[in-house]
Amino acid sequence: MSIQCVVVKIILAIGLANSAIAESQQGTLVDKIIARVDDQIILQSELEEALQQFQAQGMVSGPDLKRRVLAGMLEHKMLLVRAQAEGVSVEKVLIEDNYNREMQELLAQLGSEAAIAQLMGKPIQACKEKLRKISQERLIIEQMQRKILGDLFVTPKEVQAFFDALPVASIPYYPAEVEVRQIVCYPTPSQQDKAAIIEQLQVLKACTQVGEKFEKLAKQHSEDTNTASRGGELGFRRLGELAPAYEAAVLALKPGEISDPVETPSGFHLIQLIERQKDHHNTRHILIRPSASATSLQETAAHLDSIRTSILVGHTTFEEAAQQYSQDIATASQGGLLTSAHGGTRMPIDDLPTEVFFAISKLTPGTIAEPATVTVAPDKQAVRILYLKEKIPPHPANLQQDYDKIAQMALAAKRAAALKEWLQNTQAEVFIKVDPAYQDCAILH
Repeated sequence: MSIQCVVVKIILAIGLANSAIAESQQGTLVDKIIARVDDQIILQSELEEALQQFQAQGMVSGPDLKRRVLAGMLEHKMLLVRAQAEGVSVEKVLIEDNYNREMQELLAQLGSEAAIAQLMGKPIQACKEKLRKISQERLIIEQMQRKILGDLFVTPKEVQAFFDALPVASIPYYPAEVEVRQIVCYPTPSQQDKAAIIEQLQVLKACTQVGEKFEKLAKQHSEDTNTASRGGELGFRRLGELAPAYEAAVLALKPGEISDPVETPSGFHLIQLIERQKDHHNTRHILIRPSASATSLQETAAHLDSIRTSILVGHTTFEEAAQQYSQDIATASQGGLLTSAHGGTRMPIDDLPTEVFFAISKLTPGTIAEPATVTVAPDKQAVRILYLKEKIPPHPANLQQDYDKIAQMALAAKRAAALKEWLQNTQAEVFIKVDPAYQDCAILH
């Protein structure tokens, strides 16, 4: 990622929202406008805060860093100006959703609204207004970038050329990685257990109707460990990926609406629709699973053992079995694949959940563990089989083992070059004025 792209992300990030006007020891205002792109301005305090953010990440301060940071801020303003001129906009529901998600992340980091107000140096309502504006600007910039870059892609020849041109010192070194897949099944609940869970979810829905945030309730109550920390958000899924009952509930919702309790093989869900785009949708959910009796756990383990045997004798693949039988909503549609924030099919060993790490340490690549009971929430258990498909030792990047990652690097470089060309061509179409003291920082690179 270019430093300009990093600047745009940091300038818009919540952690940089503190743009209160600085004062000198004598109380004289020292903030001023140092650059303007049409009606968009950049304050000296904003530049100084951006520099502080980079320095906090270990970057060496100096004129070159200041020039590049200001150049990135100018690029950000150019994107906003051109987006406005070309009628690029973002739906209010998406802005509000993005703002709510970022506000929840900030609350999780700082602990309270009072701490946010202290960090930003202004009343909490003013903080929220600024954060909402930041969220809106970020989404508009992302939309504008998509419009500029279109459907860029890289060919295998371009990937090869990109990798061959990398200096030896720039070739990434990847830690040990594994491809791990799972099939998870939950015991069959009693009718009494089902009724109790439905009542619990109805109470949670009633809480949202009197002002409680769905995201907060998901973090507190959802038993889907893969999504609870994100406020229950699943991310965009194609129609057909999730359980039919789940998708039927989604299709009946408008953005922001919340379903009644829905039963799927994974458990019972309360679902909130975030956004629907043609054949994709993004939702949040609160998942509650019934408790298991010893007998039902044994029956579930026997069921999974039969699935494991069917895979071992070649009647089906692990991926097909996961899609058909796994009741873990976050991984079933991906053939049971466990993933991390890094993406891709392989996961750094350090990112594995502790219990998975120890379970696969006994496996060799290509083998499937026997069914094991796992705790998925307090007093809630399931049965799981794990498949260690591949294990890659630490190594310098190469095209044979890391083609997908290198292709992503090549695509990022191609996108950065296309955006740079657009920015250079657009300079003549907008009014740009930079304070004389910062003229050496105004060149876009």
